[in-house]
Amino acid sequence: ESEPYRRMVTETIDDIIQALGVSDVDSALEQRLLDGILYAFQEQTSEENSDIMLNGFGTVINALGTRAQPYLPQICGTIKYRLHHKSPQVRMQAADLVARIAVVMKTCGEEQLMGHLGVVLYEYLGEEYPEVLGSILGALKSICNVIGMDKMTPPIQDLLPRLTPILKNRHEKVQENCVDLVGRIADRGPQYVPPREWMRICFELIEMLKANRKAIRRASVNTFGYVAKAIGPQDVLHVLLNNLKVQDRQMRVCTTVALAIVAETCSPFTVLPALMNEYRYPDINVQNGVLKALSFMFEYIGEMGKDYIYSVTTLVQDALMDRDLVHRQTAASTTKHLALGVQGLGCEDALEHLLNFVWPNIFETSPHVIGAVLDAIEGCRVSLGAHRVLYYTLQGLFHPARRVREIYWKVFNNLYVYSVDQLTPCFPRLENEGNSAYTRTYLELFI
Repeated sequence: ESEPYRRMVTETIDDIIQALGVSDVDSALEQRLLDGILYAFQEQTSEENSDIMLNGFGTVINALGTRAQPYLPQICGTIKYRLHHKSPQVRMQAADLVARIAVVMKTCGEEQLMGHLGVVLYEYLGEEYPEVLGSILGALKSICNVIGMDKMTPPIQDLLPRLTPILKNRHEKVQENCVDLVGRIADRGPQYVPPREWMRICFELIEMLKANRKAIRRASVNTFGYVAKAIGPQDVLHVLLNNLKVQDRQMRVCTTVALAIVAETCSPFTVLPALMNEYRYPDINVQNGVLKALSFMFEYIGEMGKDYIYSVTTLVQDALMDRDLVHRQTAASTTKHLALGVQGLGCEDALEHLLNFVWPNIFETSPHVIGAVLDAIEGCRVSLGAHRVLYYTLQGLFHPARRVREIYWKVFNNLYVYSVDQLTPCFPRLENEGNSAYTRTYLELFI
């Protein structure tokens, strides 16, 4: 009769099954176990600690696997009844249970039952409590995952237009589950939805890229890539390049991330010509946006950058000579990602050329700019070798002006910390003086 006692027993069963499995449970005990846990699940009255019941139920069903098949119709009946319940907590718990047992239902071949549950959940997409709506979307996502896009009921062409307005919901749980579900559809069943609907979703996803939670931003990034792949980069590109002209800085940053994602998923050659052409637009925000997009793009594509480094060298060179600080900062960041991506791929001539334009910026005082410049020099150190950078630094290590010495020693110290082994052959040969030995016998033996 006591609910706290039932909850404690459920928790104990959960721990036992997780530790020992259900291979020793015979059919009579299995029947009593499921009967008891169903009763305990249905008779919950207190709304606190409801996760214990949910976890216990989920663990038992997943452990039983195909042995749970005879009980699934009864469990689904309970779920449907509880989805109608007046308490939002009960509705949320029922939707969460669907997400937990979807894989077992697929294993047991109960696809018809899952399709029915999909339709029931679809009817509840008008749910007013965001916590409950998030769980309903999570349940739909798990059904979509296991049943596949072809057999999904309701059909994808009906489901997706209902999800588009939900993307505007600002609750984090709703956003995350909704973007995940849209991404899954864009990845596995883009052909069921007209391109115009995908474009509508693109606009919503750009807004999502500035969400507070990283999980939402990451899901939006992945989904954006799937959508661009589904409808081709051209239409998406047109929207994004126009977005670089807006005043809102956060929006422009999100747009540059989106451009880099499109470049990564649809190959950079689909995006790069339009991006470089946009750099000719005389607005400072647009040019900054293009440079930032290039920086993100080379970060994402890594060694694919070797095919495009010579195309963008002159653009980055122009930005590194610009009067605007932010231009130089972003161009230095692009140089860093370029250098790290093409390490060992024979592009040293272009990197040396860019390093010549990065180097004069080492006397900048703005912390952001000097940070980006030092990063670019570090990137060149990795790709060109420490000896090349060392010869740039030697000229200023003993300069009469303190400010010059400070920054040159800072660069040299970085070289010393990260690549001291590479520096050994580069130091000048000095004769021994008394007790001070300067010869490097181990190096001379090797040579």
